[in-house]
Order: sequence, then structure tokens, then C-alpha cells
Amino acid sequence: MTETANLSQIETLEADVSAAIGAAADEAALEDVRVSAIGKKGSVSELMKTLGKMSPEERQVMGPALNGLKSRVTDAIAARKTALEEAALEARLVNERLDVTLPVLPGPTSDGRVHPVSQVIDEITAIFGDMGFAVAEGPDIETDDLNFTALNFPPGHPAREMHDTFFFNEKEDGERLLLRTHTSPVQIRTMRSQEPPIRVIIPGRTYRCDSDQTHTPMFHQVEGLVIDKESHIGHLKWILEEFCKSFFEVPSVKMRFRPSYFPFTEPSMEVDIGCDRSGREVKLGEGDDWMEILGCGMVHPNVLRNCGLDPDVYQGFAWGIGIDRLAMLKYGMPDLRAFFEADVRWLKHYGFRPLDMPSLVGGLSR
Repeated sequence: MTETANLSQIETLEADVSAAIGAAADEAALEDVRVSAIGKKGSVSELMKTLGKMSPEERQVMGPALNGLKSRVTDAIAARKTALEEAALEARLVNERLDVTLPVLPGPTSDGRVHPVSQVIDEITAIFGDMGFAVAEGPDIETDDLNFTALNFPPGHPAREMHDTFFFNEKEDGERLLLRTHTSPVQIRTMRSQEPPIRVIIPGRTYRCDSDQTHTPMFHQVEGLVIDKESHIGHLKWILEEFCKSFFEVPSVKMRFRPSYFPFTEPSMEVDIGCDRSGREVKLGEGDDWMEILGCGMVHPNVLRNCGLDPDVYQGFAWGIGIDRLAMLKYGMPDLRAFFEADVRWLKHYGFRPLDMPSLVGGLSR
């Protein structure tokens, strides 16, 4: 090996490696160049291995030359890596740049909406909670006894038939479960599990075979129940009047109680509220028209007996209101079926902001 040839080989190799380093487009390509040049079996490393076979005179010349080559290649690779890292960072800064002067995107609490049914349930709960009522709940699937028999529905009553009630298949013992047609079974559960005095409201889903503009197979209802030794119709009237004033947010209401029939109350009444229908909207608390809003009455003695209570000692009253219709009436929604169609546009129009919780102090419908 001659001095000129070896030095020429080093110059050629350095030129090739330098060109490869400059051509590396990213850190991965640069790493390939590093391995091929100064890796364990790289071109520069292979030349370094030839030092052991050289004469002392050749090593004096080639040793510094090869070490210098390795040092210059290492420095060039490090410089190129720094340049690539800076270029990558600059590209990220350009591509991921955020204009902080733009308005903040709305979050879930501003985009999300509370369904009107949930809003009305919260409003009703706030009103009756202020009167000292607790909330009671029960299952959607009930027995015939709790849904009908214990509530004084006689055998053969039309409400037991298939055109009104969703029945499940008959069991081996002959019992048929059903989807509750009202939340009244929770009244029975409450009276059988609690000692009077009882003051509860019962919001929940109910099911009946019906579907049109003002009826759906599944709808929401809230019932109220008061059981003690002294409750009477005067208390019932006051509670319903105060509820209507608070819920519809009017200073006064006109109410009339008409005789009616429900198997679980005696006497039974339907309640109308005064309104004005002269314009495009129904205005409550004014005018000479009437609108039916709920049914109520004194709890039937047979119902008390079915719950293990002595009707000669205890008495009380109950009422039931359609939550969906209350929402339609208060917030001007023309079609009940839209409540259950999951249309985001409808919900954005009629829904409520999630942090605007109804309260009697801050206002029910802000």
C-alpha cells in the first residue's frame, strides 16, 4: 500500500460520505449514512482496521489521516443532524401554529343541551321539593297486581286489555308482567314500605298503546302522593294551585275541579286551568277559556287496605300529570312525537343549557 494511494482513497471516501450526509433528507436517512460510514462494519471503520497491517512508517501517516477522517465524518453527521432537527421543528411550528387571537371553540357545556323532558322534571322536583316532597322511583316492568289489582282496578277493566297495555308473554304460573301504564305502582310500593306520613312525587316513564300528535307509546308522567291522618281536598287544591303558579311562572291561576272517575281515588276530579286561546299561543293565568291539565282525588279506601293501612286512621290524596304535555304547554312545542326523534336541530332549538339548573330562587326557565 503506497502513501499516495491510501491518501487518495481517504479523500475519495470522505467526498462520498460527505455527499451522502448532505443528501440525507431526514434523521432516518442520516442514521443509515452514519451506520454505513462509521458503524461497526462501515467503510471508515473497515479502513481503520487496516492500520494493524501497516508498517510503522505507514501508520505514522495513515493513522492521523484515518482518525481525522473519522472525526470529520462524525462532526459532519452531528452538524447535519442538528440542521435536520431544526428544520423539523420549524416545519412543526409552521404546520401546528395556533392563532391565539381567534375565539375559543365552544366546549361541551355550551354546545350540549338538556332535553325539555329532563328540564321539566327538574323544575317539578324543585317546586315540590320546596314543599317538602321526596322523590320516589320504581321499575318500568311491573306485575299485574301492582299496576292494576292493588290500585282497585276490577277484573275485566278496559285498561287491562291489550289495546291499552303492553303485556309480556305469560309465565308458567299464569302471571303476565307488563310495562307500567302509569307511575301509580310506585305509590303502592311506597305505602307498603314506608310508615305514614308520606309525601312523595314519582316522575318516570310510562307505556301505553297509543301514537298520534299528542300521544306516544312511551311518555313521561309525574304523580304525587300524600298520606297522613289529616289531609283533605283543601290541602290538595292548595298544593296544585301553588304548583301551577310556580311552574308556569304566573302570579295567579284560575282552576276548576270537575267530578270524574278513577279506580284508585274517591272522590276523583279532573283539573282545568284558566287560559286565553285567542291568539296563536295559549296564555295561562288569563282569559276565559279552560284547559285540562291533570287528574286527582282522595286515595280510595280499598287502595289503603291493599297496602296494609287502615282507612279509618289514614287518608290522603294523589294526582297525576303528563310531563311531556306540560313541556309542550309551557314551551310551545306543537308535536309530541318530536320529543323522541333524536333530532339535534330540534334539541338545540328547544333544549336548555346544562349549567342553568332550575331553582325557585334563580328562576325555573332561565
